[in-house]
Amino acid sequence: MANPARIKRRVSGGTLAFIGYMLSPLSWWNDLFVNWPIALAFAWVVSGFFKPAFTASLIAGYWLTNLLGFILMQKGGAKIISEGDPPYSWKCLRRDLAISILYTLLIVALVRLGVIAPIQDTVQKIQNFVHNW
Repeated sequence: MANPARIKRRVSGGTLAFIGYMLSPLSWWNDLFVNWPIALAFAWVVSGFFKPAFTASLIAGYWLTNLLGFILMQKGGAKIISEGDPPYSWKCLRRDLAISILYTLLIVALVRLGVIAPIQDTVQKIQNFVHNW
């Protein structure tokens, strides 16, 4: 019979790894449904207090979701294959930050092109569109 503690560790590790994968840039196809809404909500909250911080907070929110995804994948995978819970190293953190920087460049480009904007601007654009329609 399987060891219940081992099964519990593998299930919890698998869950962490799955959530991490969904947040990480490795699942780029779901960014629109997972990372973007989280980062955008974060940016809307921050820009509600200080509107000029929208772009920076959108980038920070997106970075944080991607970085959290990598960390959760690393921790989850380590839980699945090891007997203990190995630490997350600085080397892993540096690698995860480098990948997040690449995706940040994409976010900056989308903000600069006006594809993504503060909620106030988005609402104003919708109101103008409806009014002119």
